Order: sequence, then C-alpha cells, then structure tokens
Amino acid sequence: MNSKFHTVRGYELKEYGKGSLTPALEDYLEMIYRNSLEEPYIRVNTLASLLNVKASSASKMVKKLGELGLVNYEKYGIVTLTEEGKREGEFLLIRHNIIENFLSFIGCKESTLVQTELIEHYISPSTVENIEILYNFFYDNKDLLERYLNYRGVNSK
Repeated sequence: MNSKFHTVRGYELKEYGKGSLTPALEDYLEMIYRNSLEEPYIRVNTLASLLNVKASSASKMVKKLGELGLVNYEKYGIVTLTEEGKREGEFLLIRHNIIENFLSFIGCKESTLVQTELIEHYISPSTVENIEILYNFFYDNKDLLERYLNYRGVNSK
C-alpha cells in the first residue's frame, strides 16, 4: 500500500503546518490587495461586501491577517496593507490571473472564476510559473497557437 496518498484535507494540513496562509486568508488578502490598487485603504464592511460574507467574519479574518503582519487594522477602522502584505497580495493576484487566463485559453467556459478560485489555493508557485511559461510560449509562437486551436477545433466551428 502506498502511504504517499492523502485526502485533500490531509494535503491541506501538511501544507498549513509550514506556516502558509489558509485558502480563506489568501482570498481576503487578495481582495484587500485588489482594492488597494484603486484606494489606499478598505473598510471591513466593504471587504465583507466584496467577498459576500458577514462583516463579523471579515473582521475576524482581518484580525488574523494583522497578527501575521500582513495588514494594519484598528477595530471599526480602516485596513491597510503592510509592505509584506502588498508583496503577498500581489503574488496572489498574479497567481489568480495566470490561472484564470490559462483556463480560458484551454477552453474552459463553465465557471472559470469558480474553477480558478478552487485551483489557486492548491497549486505550487513553480506550477503556476510553468503554466505561465506555456501560456506565453503559445502567444509568442502564433503558428503553434493556430495549430493548437485547430487541433482543439476552435477554428473549425
């Protein structure tokens, strides 16, 4: 019997023992970062609305992000990113965009956002990098892109 296999939760527990953010914390940080590209701060109520959660839930998660040194937060106040929070948030948004673009590229039409949200938390940075390389390879080699699209049947419809 191969003991290398685990349930999804088993893999999560192994990964989170290494000090990484949970998927939920990643979602909050990514949304705070997205918002920071347009405004210097966000309020908990706004964050809750953007993520379709209760303000009390958003408040708890922001507090955890603060304890991790990723945001500055005062109760009933505004939330701003620390420098580390900006770096991590930027990585999360880039990762999200790479995966979403790739899924669209390979023809994913059903719930691309949902699939991206589910995948992005369970994929290594090196795999994301390789997806981006493959994606860029096709766009830098239009002849191969055309052959791929024909093979997939996109151009024959």
